[in-house]
Amino acid sequence: MSAGTADHMDGAAPPATHRRLHGLLWLLLPVAVTAGLYWFGRAHIPDYHSSLFGQRGNGARGLKARLGSALLCLALIQLLLALWMYGILPALRTASHRVHTTHRAIGLTAFLLSLPIAWHCITAYGVRLTSTRVAVHSLTGCFLYGAFVAKVIVVRHRGWPGWALPLAGGVLVTAIALLWYAAAFWYLNGFWAPGL
Repeated sequence: MSAGTADHMDGAAPPATHRRLHGLLWLLLPVAVTAGLYWFGRAHIPDYHSSLFGQRGNGARGLKARLGSALLCLALIQLLLALWMYGILPALRTASHRVHTTHRAIGLTAFLLSLPIAWHCITAYGVRLTSTRVAVHSLTGCFLYGAFVAKVIVVRHRGWPGWALPLAGGVLVTAIALLWYAAAFWYLNGFWAPGL
Protein backbone atom coordinates (compact mmCIF):
# COMPACT_ATOMS: atom_id res chain seq x y z
CA MET A 1 0.00 0.00 0.00
CA SER A 2 1.37 3.46 -0.92
CA ALA A 3 1.92 6.29 1.56
CA GLY A 4 -0.82 8.35 -0.11
CA THR A 5 -3.30 5.51 0.28
CA ALA A 6 -2.33 5.04 3.92
CA ASP A 7 -2.82 8.76 4.60
CA HIS A 8 -6.19 8.70 2.90
CA MET A 9 -7.24 5.68 4.90
CA ASP A 10 -6.15 7.37 8.14
CA GLY A 11 -8.72 10.09 7.45
CA ALA A 12 -6.31 12.74 6.13
CA ALA A 13 -7.69 14.67 3.18
CA PRO A 14 -5.84 14.48 -0.15
CA PRO A 15 -3.54 17.43 -1.05
CA ALA A 16 -6.04 19.03 -3.47
CA THR A 17 -8.65 19.18 -0.70
CA HIS A 18 -6.10 20.75 1.65
CA ARG A 19 -5.33 23.45 -0.93
CA ARG A 20 -9.03 24.24 -1.39
CA LEU A 21 -9.61 24.36 2.37
CA HIS A 22 -6.51 26.50 2.81
CA GLY A 23 -7.75 28.91 0.12
CA LEU A 24 -11.20 29.07 1.69
CA LEU A 25 -9.73 29.85 5.12
CA TRP A 26 -7.64 32.67 3.61
CA LEU A 27 -10.80 34.08 1.99
CA LEU A 28 -12.48 34.26 5.38
CA LEU A 29 -9.88 36.73 6.69
CA PRO A 30 -10.99 39.64 4.44
CA VAL A 31 -14.60 38.88 5.35
CA ALA A 32 -13.68 38.93 9.06
CA VAL A 33 -11.87 42.28 8.68
CA THR A 34 -14.86 43.82 6.88
CA ALA A 35 -17.34 42.42 9.41
CA GLY A 36 -15.17 43.52 12.35
CA LEU A 37 -14.95 47.10 11.09
CA TYR A 38 -18.70 47.14 10.45
CA TRP A 39 -19.40 45.82 13.95
CA PHE A 40 -17.04 48.34 15.57
CA GLY A 41 -18.50 51.21 13.56
CA ARG A 42 -22.05 50.28 14.56
CA ALA A 43 -21.27 49.54 18.24
CA HIS A 44 -18.91 52.51 18.80
CA ILE A 45 -20.43 55.73 20.13
CA PRO A 46 -19.38 58.45 17.66
CA ASP A 47 -17.32 61.37 18.97
CA TYR A 48 -18.26 64.22 16.67
CA HIS A 49 -15.65 66.44 18.34
CA SER A 50 -12.65 64.21 17.58
CA SER A 51 -9.88 65.86 15.61
CA LEU A 52 -7.79 64.93 12.61
CA PHE A 53 -4.32 66.44 12.91
CA GLY A 54 -5.82 69.20 15.07
CA GLN A 55 -8.74 69.91 12.72
CA ARG A 56 -12.33 69.45 13.88
CA GLY A 57 -15.74 69.61 12.22
CA ASN A 58 -15.67 71.24 8.81
CA GLY A 59 -11.89 71.68 9.01
CA ALA A 60 -11.48 67.93 9.47
CA ARG A 61 -13.86 67.25 6.57
CA GLY A 62 -11.83 69.57 4.33
CA LEU A 63 -8.57 67.93 5.37
CA LYS A 64 -10.03 64.46 4.75
CA ALA A 65 -11.24 65.60 1.32
CA ARG A 66 -7.70 66.67 0.40
CA LEU A 67 -6.11 63.54 1.86
CA GLY A 68 -8.75 61.39 0.16
CA SER A 69 -8.01 63.08 -3.15
CA ALA A 70 -4.31 62.35 -2.68
CA LEU A 71 -5.22 58.74 -1.88
CA LEU A 72 -7.24 58.47 -5.08
CA CYS A 73 -4.30 59.85 -7.09
CA LEU A 74 -2.00 57.24 -5.55
CA ALA A 75 -4.54 54.50 -6.34
CA LEU A 76 -4.73 55.64 -9.97
CA ILE A 77 -0.93 55.63 -10.21
CA GLN A 78 -1.02 52.11 -8.76
CA LEU A 79 -3.50 51.11 -11.44
CA LEU A 80 -1.33 52.53 -14.24
CA LEU A 81 1.76 50.81 -12.87
CA ALA A 82 -0.14 47.50 -12.62
CA LEU A 83 -1.32 47.85 -16.22
CA TRP A 84 2.28 48.51 -17.23
CA MET A 85 3.52 45.44 -15.31
CA TYR A 86 0.86 43.28 -17.00
CA GLY A 87 1.88 44.61 -20.42
CA ILE A 88 -1.50 46.23 -21.11
CA LEU A 89 0.00 49.64 -21.92
CA PRO A 90 1.33 49.01 -25.45
CA ALA A 91 3.26 52.28 -25.67
CA LEU A 92 5.56 51.24 -22.81
CA ARG A 93 8.20 48.55 -22.94
CA THR A 94 8.35 45.75 -20.39
CA ALA A 95 8.22 47.04 -16.83
CA SER A 96 11.57 46.96 -15.07
CA HIS A 97 12.18 45.86 -11.51
CA ARG A 98 12.03 49.54 -10.48
CA VAL A 99 8.41 49.72 -11.67
CA HIS A 100 7.52 46.78 -9.43
CA THR A 101 9.33 48.38 -6.48
CA THR A 102 7.63 51.72 -7.12
CA HIS A 103 4.25 49.96 -7.29
CA ARG A 104 4.85 48.41 -3.86
CA ALA A 105 6.13 51.66 -2.33
CA ILE A 106 3.13 53.65 -3.59
CA GLY A 107 0.81 50.90 -2.34
CA LEU A 108 2.33 51.12 1.14
CA THR A 109 2.13 54.92 1.06
CA ALA A 110 -1.54 54.78 0.03
CA PHE A 111 -2.33 52.32 2.81
CA LEU A 112 -0.60 54.48 5.43
CA LEU A 113 -2.35 57.61 4.10
CA SER A 114 -5.72 55.89 4.39
CA LEU A 115 -5.32 55.04 8.06
CA PRO A 116 -5.80 58.49 9.65
CA ILE A 117 -8.72 59.19 7.31
CA ALA A 118 -10.40 55.90 8.21
CA TRP A 119 -9.64 56.28 11.92
CA HIS A 120 -11.27 59.70 12.02
CA CYS A 121 -14.28 58.52 10.01
CA ILE A 122 -14.99 55.50 12.18
CA THR A 123 -14.34 57.20 15.53
CA ALA A 124 -16.05 60.52 14.72
CA TYR A 125 -19.04 59.13 12.83
CA GLY A 126 -19.05 55.33 13.07
CA VAL A 127 -20.88 53.28 10.47
CA ARG A 128 -24.14 55.03 9.67
CA LEU A 129 -26.85 54.12 7.22
CA THR A 130 -28.86 57.35 7.47
CA SER A 131 -28.80 58.24 3.76
CA THR A 132 -27.68 56.60 0.54
CA ARG A 133 -24.44 58.62 0.39
CA VAL A 134 -23.55 57.98 4.03
CA ALA A 135 -24.41 54.27 3.77
CA VAL A 136 -22.34 53.85 0.59
CA HIS A 137 -19.40 55.63 2.20
CA SER A 138 -19.65 53.72 5.50
CA LEU A 139 -20.05 50.27 3.95
CA THR A 140 -17.36 50.87 1.32
CA GLY A 141 -15.01 52.09 4.04
CA CYS A 142 -15.42 48.79 5.91
CA PHE A 143 -15.08 46.82 2.68
CA LEU A 144 -11.89 48.71 1.68
CA TYR A 145 -9.76 47.11 4.37
CA GLY A 146 -11.18 43.67 3.66
CA ALA A 147 -10.26 44.23 0.00
CA PHE A 148 -6.77 45.32 1.04
CA VAL A 149 -6.31 42.15 3.09
CA ALA A 150 -7.55 40.08 0.12
CA LYS A 151 -5.01 41.73 -2.19
CA VAL A 152 -2.16 41.08 0.25
CA ILE A 153 -3.24 37.44 0.55
CA VAL A 154 -3.32 37.00 -3.23
CA VAL A 155 0.12 38.65 -3.58
CA ARG A 156 1.74 36.60 -0.81
CA HIS A 157 0.27 33.18 -1.62
CA ARG A 158 1.09 31.82 -5.05
CA GLY A 159 -1.68 29.23 -5.47
CA TRP A 160 -4.33 31.64 -6.78
CA PRO A 161 -5.45 31.73 -10.42
CA GLY A 162 -3.88 34.40 -12.67
CA TRP A 163 -7.00 36.57 -12.67
CA ALA A 164 -7.14 36.84 -8.84
CA LEU A 165 -4.50 39.57 -8.47
CA PRO A 166 -5.90 41.92 -11.15
CA LEU A 167 -9.37 41.38 -9.69
CA ALA A 168 -8.21 42.12 -6.12
CA GLY A 169 -6.32 45.24 -7.25
CA GLY A 170 -9.23 46.44 -9.38
CA VAL A 171 -11.68 46.01 -6.52
CA LEU A 172 -9.34 47.97 -4.23
CA VAL A 173 -9.02 50.89 -6.68
CA THR A 174 -12.79 50.87 -7.26
CA ALA A 175 -13.46 51.00 -3.51
CA ILE A 176 -11.09 53.97 -3.11
CA ALA A 177 -12.76 55.78 -6.03
CA LEU A 178 -16.22 55.16 -4.56
CA LEU A 179 -15.12 56.37 -1.13
CA TRP A 180 -13.64 59.49 -2.72
CA TYR A 181 -16.82 60.16 -4.70
CA ALA A 182 -19.13 59.70 -1.71
CA ALA A 183 -17.09 61.93 0.63
CA ALA A 184 -14.25 64.00 -0.82
CA PHE A 185 -15.98 64.84 -4.09
CA TRP A 186 -19.24 65.43 -2.21
CA TYR A 187 -17.50 67.91 0.10
CA LEU A 188 -15.45 69.65 -2.60
CA ASN A 189 -18.53 69.88 -4.85
CA GLY A 190 -20.53 71.89 -2.33
CA PHE A 191 -22.03 68.90 -0.46
CA TRP A 192 -23.49 67.32 -3.61
CA ALA A 193 -22.61 64.12 -5.44
CA PRO A 194 -24.93 63.19 -8.35
CA GLY A 195 -26.67 59.87 -7.75
CA LEU A 196 -26.04 59.94 -4.03
